[in-house]
Amino acid sequence: MNFKEFILSFQSHTAPISVTEKIRNGLIAGIAILLLGLVLKYLPQPNDPFVMLGSIAASAVLLFAAPHSPMAQPWPLLGGHLISTLAGWLCSQYIADPLLAAGCAVGLAIFLMHYLNCLHPPGASTALTLVLFSTQFTPMGWPWVVCIVLTNIGTSLVLALLINNLLPGRSYPVRHIPQPVLKTDTKPKHIQLERTDIEWALTQMDGVIDVSEEDLVDIYELAIKNAQNRGGKTNS
Repeated sequence: MNFKEFILSFQSHTAPISVTEKIRNGLIAGIAILLLGLVLKYLPQPNDPFVMLGSIAASAVLLFAAPHSPMAQPWPLLGGHLISTLAGWLCSQYIADPLLAAGCAVGLAIFLMHYLNCLHPPGASTALTLVLFSTQFTPMGWPWVVCIVLTNIGTSLVLALLINNLLPGRSYPVRHIPQPVLKTDTKPKHIQLERTDIEWALTQMDGVIDVSEEDLVDIYELAIKNAQNRGGKTNS
C-alpha cells in the first residue's frame, strides 16, 4: 500500500442506507435501551440490584442498526456475552494486576468467542467491565453476576425479536442457508458486473444491508481473481 492509498483508506465507507432508515435505527435502539432499563428497574431484586451493562448499548447497535449481521444473531449475542463474562470473572479473580487482567480478559474472550463461533464484539466490553469494576462485582458473587448478564442479554434478545419482526423489511434472526451448486455441462456465459449493477442490486434489497458498496466491489474483484487462479491451476 502506497502513501496515497494509506491516506484514502481513512475515508468513510458509505453504506446504502437511507436517512429515514438511519433515523429509525436510532429511535428503535433508544426505545429498546429505555425498555431494558425499565425491566431492570422493576424486576424483583432480593439482594444486589440489577445493573445495565454498558456493553449492552454496543449490542443494541448490532441488534437494531445491523440486525442481519452474523454478529447480531442470537447465538453470538448470548454466547458472546456469557463466554466473555466467564473470561472477565476468571481474570479479575486470579490476576492481581488490573492492567494485565484487562488484557488477558479481552484476549481470552475473543479467543473463546472465535472458538465457539459466537463472535460478538460487545462481549469483549463485558469482559473488560468485569475487570475494571471488579470491586463492585466481586462482592455480588458470580451467580448474581451471571444473573445480571443473562437479564441484560435475554431482555435485549426478546426486544430484538419483537421490534425487528414488527418493522417492515426486517426479519430476525437471519439464518444463512448455503445455495446448492448447480451442475451443468454447458459452460456459462461470462458476464462482467459493473459497480452500477451492484448499486442497483442494493436498492432492490429489503431491510438493512450491513456492507458498503466499496466492500462489495472489493469482494467481487477478489472472488474473480481467485476463480481465475483456480481455473489456471486446473488447466495446467
